[in-house]
Formats: sequence, C-alpha cells, structure tokens
Amino acid sequence: MTATATQAPPSRQRPGALDALNTRLHKVGLRIFLVIVLAHWAEHLTQAIQIYVLGWPVPEARGVLGVPFPWLVTSEWMHYGYALVMLVGFILLRPGFTGRSRTWWNITLGVQVWHHFEHLLLLVQALTGAYLAGKAVPTSIIQLVAPRVELHLFYNALVTLPMIVAMVIHQRITKDDDPSVRCSCALQA
Repeated sequence: MTATATQAPPSRQRPGALDALNTRLHKVGLRIFLVIVLAHWAEHLTQAIQIYVLGWPVPEARGVLGVPFPWLVTSEWMHYGYALVMLVGFILLRPGFTGRSRTWWNITLGVQVWHHFEHLLLLVQALTGAYLAGKAVPTSIIQLVAPRVELHLFYNALVTLPMIVAMVIHQRITKDDDPSVRCSCALQA
C-alpha cells in the first residue's frame, strides 16, 4: 500500500488513544482504574461497617458519599454508572495484557459483564416500575436468593480478586519473558 495525500505512511501515523492507553500509558491507566476500584470498595466496606459494626439499619447505612448525599445510594443510575465505568475500563485496558495476566483479566471481565447486566436489570426496573418476581423494589436475579448488601460485597470480591491476580502477574512480566508485551508496565530485563 502506498501513502496518499490523506494517509501518512505507517511509520509516521500517530497511534490512537486506545493504543497509547495500552502501551506507554498502560501503567498510568491501570493506576487510575485501581483508584476507582478502591474508592468503590471504600463505599461498600463503610456500608458494611455501618451495618455490622455500628448496628445501623440497612436503609441508613449509605456508605461515605450516601450519608451527605442520600439520593446517590437510592439512585440506580449511580450504581449502573459505576458498573458501566468498570466494564468499559476492563475492555479498554484489556489489550495491554498478555499471557496468564490476560487470562485472569478475561475472568474478571466476564464477571463484570454479569455484574453490569444485573445493574442494567435494576436500572430498567427502577425506570419502568415493573419489578422482578413481584418484589416491592428493583431486584436483581441473584438478589432473589441473597440480600443486596452481601451480594454486592460478593460481586465486588469476584471482580476484584482476579483483577488483582492479573495486575500482579502483569506487573512482574519482563520483555524477555513475553516479547509481545508492549506496555509501560513490563519490567526491563
């Protein structure tokens, strides 16, 4: 293929944002993503402490942001938005992973796909007023057998644990171990 007036030769083309995110900016992208995950965990752990340590009733246990802004916790939009941000983050950062770290990242992505679906189901119910299985409030499928607070702690653990395994494996790889690694996370041998 020859270069035309509208297309630069491949050596002169600028990499796209996704390519940059998964090469020279991968380490920064992962760290920002990890901060988002940890902030979410802080909310859920604070809520669990409010319920199980401080003895607050579940409707009053709203985490860190929910105490000053109670509408945040009762809004399915916030929960869905976070699930969507997580899903998009897993998809966007996936190309930077290779080998075993990619396998673990794929596991966490798969769990997040389900978690996102459950939040989409909750959002649709909140918007339509038609609740699953005749319940009085929006209810996810697994919530039919497990309480919501405990279920979300479980979901977040299922998402976070393989994500951490993927990140640890990924951070320890060298270009000698896996020459296909192109990101800024790879250790120099």
